[in-house]
Amino acid sequence: MRWLVDGMNVIGSRPTGWWRDRPRAQRELIDELEAFAAATGDDVAVVFDGRPFELPGGGRVEVAFAAGGRGAADDAIAESVAADADPGSLTVVTSDSELAGRTRRAGADVAPSGSFRRRLDEG
Repeated sequence: MRWLVDGMNVIGSRPTGWWRDRPRAQRELIDELEAFAAATGDDVAVVFDGRPFELPGGGRVEVAFAAGGRGAADDAIAESVAADADPGSLTVVTSDSELAGRTRRAGADVAPSGSFRRRLDEG
């Protein structure tokens, strides 16, 4: 299975104060996704809005930053699904209804951020 995660949508699915330290919240999500990928053997990619910052290398999770302002990650995710050779093998994790519609029309499945967040928490 292949997962394509709308990073800020998953982070924002619960009010943890993530907005006070966005890079820390992003690193924590990446760590959780690394554990998920290791446990499941699934391919996982995450896309965040904003500027890239230093991350430790060598992980299983593919991390991308979409420059261009608010909504740039949504566009990058939709474009990635549309360009994928096998979009039916992708599950996009988002609760953004517009992005969900765009990626479904391109052939991907969609999983709501809240249920995926719970799955990560159950670890």
